[in-house]
Amino acid sequence: MVDIALQEVATHGFASILPPLLAIGLAIYTRQVFISLAAGIWLGYTILAGWNPAAGAASAIEGAITTLGDAGNARVIVFTFLIGALIATVEANGGMRGFVRWVEEARWVTDRRRAQIMAWLIGIVIFIESNLTILVAGSVSRPLFDRFRISREKLAYIIDSTSAPVCILIPFNAWGALVLGILEEQQVGNPLGVFLIAIPLNLYAVAALALAGLTAFRGWDLGPMKKAEARTREGRLQWEHAVALADPGEIAPPPAEGVALKPRNMLIPIVAMVVSMPVFMWITGDGSIARGSGTTSVLWAVLFGLGLAWLLALAQRSLNLDGLSRVGLKGAGALTGMAVVLWLALTLGQVTRSLGTGLYVAGVVGDTIPLALLIPLVFIVTSVIAFATGSSWGTFAIMLAVAIPLSNALGLPPAPFVAAVLSGGVFGDHCSPISDTTIIASLASATDHIEHVRTQIPYAVIAGGVATLGFAIVGAAM
Repeated sequence: MVDIALQEVATHGFASILPPLLAIGLAIYTRQVFISLAAGIWLGYTILAGWNPAAGAASAIEGAITTLGDAGNARVIVFTFLIGALIATVEANGGMRGFVRWVEEARWVTDRRRAQIMAWLIGIVIFIESNLTILVAGSVSRPLFDRFRISREKLAYIIDSTSAPVCILIPFNAWGALVLGILEEQQVGNPLGVFLIAIPLNLYAVAALALAGLTAFRGWDLGPMKKAEARTREGRLQWEHAVALADPGEIAPPPAEGVALKPRNMLIPIVAMVVSMPVFMWITGDGSIARGSGTTSVLWAVLFGLGLAWLLALAQRSLNLDGLSRVGLKGAGALTGMAVVLWLALTLGQVTRSLGTGLYVAGVVGDTIPLALLIPLVFIVTSVIAFATGSSWGTFAIMLAVAIPLSNALGLPPAPFVAAVLSGGVFGDHCSPISDTTIIASLASATDHIEHVRTQIPYAVIAGGVATLGFAIVGAAM
């Protein structure tokens, strides 16, 4: 996810796609995300160890430890715990409930439609990092969705479809920094200019955002979502077989009795994070936002927001230092499961890179594709890789290193190829049950993970179909 260098690896052929396929299949069949990811990691290292299962198990453990040794990966894990601490602190200080009450008193959210629109808008406004977007939008919107009897699956879909799609359209955040870094590594002239040209051509992100917005405004329920909505209207928040990834009360415990419910206790830390993100990008980039470190900037922005949340609590005397420490640790602990999922997902991404999974899938396409079909094919292949690996960032690293040289060799502008890769990475990631953002959307909505995947796929496929058709038109026009 964080290591963006495309390594020279010897592909293991068809065997290279078996670990992600095993993880995906087990996740769907058993509904046990942790076991599924661990099984995929073990199989990957078993293949690397010459199909020796015992050596594969030992290598898998060592590989998981090595994943934590990468500074970028470590920042992602620490960021996860800090987000848990921030959410718990804001709620304990009356921020989230104050915001919800403020919205209700202002009569901004008075029915099902407006609750969905608010979730969609929050997902768009908080664009600095996809996981942060999901967690904040989910924590704020979930009480309103439950109150108006809107399914948690619908909430998971809306916040999932306004996280990565928004983030990939903004150059000055963690996602933008990653893409700009890869383009610069590929020696693209004026990486920022190419990125900006690619934004309107990023058809899946645009289509996913538009479809989520239309769903919120119009209340569209497609496929399995119809049943989820009917169940919720009857007063049942989950199916009988559902297994939520976390207890909402653990992520954001209610404020203590007597604590004033003030919306500014949520708004100030969140706005501070959004505003400070490009500043930290500029600092870490030595005066250039485009060269800034996305993971470092996101971590600093969350620390800044958490620090302000603490100062607000201390100034209002709603919590003392001991109380803040206890609340912060409880909030961080509530996201331990998410941190483990991220750790396993990063490790699976590492072993799939070592196996050459992405390179194998890209190579299967061959070099005999008509020019008019090239751009949509880049989108489709990228989608398959992202679905199989569960990592849009890792897929960007693989496919941009393939697509940029391809555009250069053909004498074609790079922006359409960049847009097709970015769109495919997000599309495949949205459909994959082993994707970190998909898993976190389930967690933030307190819904069953596989139910989220089932109810989201029809919407994602529609947006993917629109994007494929659009890229076919772009390819024919080149």
